[in-house]
Amino acid sequence: MVSTELARTVVGILGNIIAFFLFLSPTPTFVKIWKKGSVEQFSPVPYLATFINCMIWVLYGLPMVTPNSTLVVTINGTGTGIEIVFLTLFIIYSDGRKRLQVIVIAIIEVLFIGAVAILVLTLAHTHERRTLVVGIIACVFNAMMYASPLSVMKMVITTKSVEFMPFFLSFASFANGVAWVSYAVIQFDPFIAIPNGLGTLFSLAQLILYATYYKSTKRMMAARKEKMEVGLTEVTVAGESNKTRNAPHQNGRISEIRNI
Repeated sequence: MVSTELARTVVGILGNIIAFFLFLSPTPTFVKIWKKGSVEQFSPVPYLATFINCMIWVLYGLPMVTPNSTLVVTINGTGTGIEIVFLTLFIIYSDGRKRLQVIVIAIIEVLFIGAVAILVLTLAHTHERRTLVVGIIACVFNAMMYASPLSVMKMVITTKSVEFMPFFLSFASFANGVAWVSYAVIQFDPFIAIPNGLGTLFSLAQLILYATYYKSTKRMMAARKEKMEVGLTEVTVAGESNKTRNAPHQNGRISEIRNI
């Protein structure tokens, strides 16, 4: 019979793999941003929320806070590094005001986590107290990470378009939530189970929205592309007409020059 500890380790490793792909899932979005040289209507909120969430879970999984949580540290440490790369790209391709907002919020998040770490490690003298304090904070930020796309979901409902709600991010969030809920249930950890349970529900709602508005988004994008092509055709035709009208005058000038 498989021991509880072994089962938890296996599920934790699976959770690490899924979470790794979750953290990398916005890559196509950032490739698009890089190619266009602009963040357009993409929101920095999910990446800022994921950044602080990863940092607080690294703190939660440290041996001096919560023993035997190495798998929590490994994946969230990796996630922190990935989010730093994404936020850097977001800052580079944002306009002045949005760039400043992202920089300020990111700095505040780092300072906040640093302050929490110092206070917990100096004022809470047992693992139980440290786990409780950091766990509660981690629950809040984990729920915020999963809820961060709600603003995008509102835009989806308003515009009936999922163009700016990446599918892979929503799908990876759902799979990640399911994996970590399973991990927390095996050896019950409410600080991991509760926020990831909420995250699973939020992500499922995003997938339902995506399925609902996928076809309408395709139609809108096709209509926009057709409109742009018509506009380019009109500009080309207008340019050819101008050349045709100017041709007699140009020929007349050439004749005058030759007569001279």
